[in-house]
Amino acid sequence: MEHNEYPNFAALFWRRPDAHAKVLGSGEYPEIAGTVRFYRTRYGTFVITEMKGLPTDSGSCKGEIFGFHVHGGGACSGNENDPFANAGQHYNPLECPHPYHAGDLPPLFGADGYAYAAFLTNRFTVKEIVGKTVVIHSQPDDFTSQPAGNSGRKIACGEIFGK
Repeated sequence: MEHNEYPNFAALFWRRPDAHAKVLGSGEYPEIAGTVRFYRTRYGTFVITEMKGLPTDSGSCKGEIFGFHVHGGGACSGNENDPFANAGQHYNPLECPHPYHAGDLPPLFGADGYAYAAFLTNRFTVKEIVGKTVVIHSQPDDFTSQPAGNSGRKIACGEIFGK
């Protein structure tokens, strides 16, 4: 591929997203808030995430790393034991083992409670995930444990809406 054939993802920042989710924390984490924006490209789906109010963990060799996934359920509601139970499990239409679910995303790396991430994936199209949810978990995904990476409790959730 010639250098001038690389996609211009920076141009997406000026375009309205094809889908988006407003993410809010659970009752235990009410300070979490942010957005996830999804853009259709010829190379796949470009995802831009910006979060604030994530839990912080100070000290050497500690970190603010959070599991981040598209879940198959359509609502950020739940019950006393799981405030986002209706978000369901990881989006996994092909029934692949973890970490090959379509909804397995790169972790969010916090910096004093703030996280920003941008990445490209071809595991799903924007059309496929509208009506689903994005979930932030309390722990980093280990990319090994079945069925979902041992990423801890759901601490924030957002419902994905199209244009």
